[in-house]
Amino acid sequence: MNNQRSFFFNVDWVTVFIYLVLCTIGWFNIHAAVFDPRHPSIIDFSTNYGKQFLFIIISIVIGIVILLLESRFITALSPAFYGITILLLILVLVVGRNVGGNRAWISLGGGFRLQPAEFAKFTACLLLARYLSGTNVRVSDLRSFFIAAAIIGLPMLLILLQPDVGSTLVFYSLIFVLYREGLSPYFLIISALFIVLFLTSILFSPLYVIATISILALLIILLFRRNRRLAVTVITGLAICVVFVFSVKFIYNDVLQPHQKVRISLVLGITSDLKGKGYNVNQSKIAIGSGKLWGKGYLHGTQTQYSFVPAQSTDFIFCTVGEEWGFAGSVVVIGLFLFLVLRIIFIAERQRSPFSRIYGYGVASIIFFHVFINIATTIGLAPVIGIPLPFISYGGSSLLSFTLLLFVLLKLDSNRMGIV
Repeated sequence: MNNQRSFFFNVDWVTVFIYLVLCTIGWFNIHAAVFDPRHPSIIDFSTNYGKQFLFIIISIVIGIVILLLESRFITALSPAFYGITILLLILVLVVGRNVGGNRAWISLGGGFRLQPAEFAKFTACLLLARYLSGTNVRVSDLRSFFIAAAIIGLPMLLILLQPDVGSTLVFYSLIFVLYREGLSPYFLIISALFIVLFLTSILFSPLYVIATISILALLIILLFRRNRRLAVTVITGLAICVVFVFSVKFIYNDVLQPHQKVRISLVLGITSDLKGKGYNVNQSKIAIGSGKLWGKGYLHGTQTQYSFVPAQSTDFIFCTVGEEWGFAGSVVVIGLFLFLVLRIIFIAERQRSPFSRIYGYGVASIIFFHVFINIATTIGLAPVIGIPLPFISYGGSSLLSFTLLLFVLLKLDSNRMGIV
């Protein structure tokens, strides 16, 4: 009786409600995106919207099972979960099915496929939380930092070999977890600096970029000329930046795939290819813009109903929201995601257990990255890297992995009062 009372009163039902609303929004928009007049029923299992309904039911059942489990079970088996996903990531490189240029799927038969990269985000969060919550582990310590980086980096490397750059980049969002646990803010500043250098080195001549950063370095040295240690640090940093700037052309021309270079060029405005590589984004922007304030109405979007936007039920699902529900509907969806991320951070901060807090920040980081990049992609502010919109995009692996991420946190949170 006490366990049932604890279950019903300690679970954060506000978060569960947001989860159910987002899943429902996703289901209806998938129905709109791939609507087939020959199969009008939204619960027709021969269609993607029927399959998504099945995925939602399975996910809810799994979520309930997680809430009924012991928290210690989740914590204790986090290394095993991580190890299983690493084995699956290796297996997918051998027997995986190639979809869209990525060998990222394992066929399960019956038209169903498993994408191990989606579940690797969940297990990496678990193991990272377990390691960082250990005794005498501090991110500021070099040894601890490298072990934490290895936990994040191993699945990144295996996913990059598929090659799935989008899913690889998602793991980089876990840097915010390390920052919350004591990583120097200078690390974030340096990371942002290298991103800026990479983009400016593509847009401008490397000589101009080097001249600019050299002038800035000289000004810093002159302003703080009495601080010799700072001068040495600035000169060392300048040398590293110069090497990096000259390496950008090699990375851009010889490391990135042709389609990745085109996508970056399109976002930066270097090239315009509205009928080729830029077709998806251009059609997506047209769909969102045509929705205006209130949208064209459910199943009345012309871009959507006539299939002008490729991958509209997956990576570009947000343009369906924009066209059929308009600016108002888009604001509601973005508002729900913002509230969800803030709620997760709130849940993470009220934890008594370091494991639960760290894991909570991992969940918030991954969901925020997915939402920000996916929506930015559909409106042309980010390159197309092929990551889904959480709980809304079509896909069983995606929905199940985000459900695991969220409901494990809810389970840990429901048990927070029992942590001394």
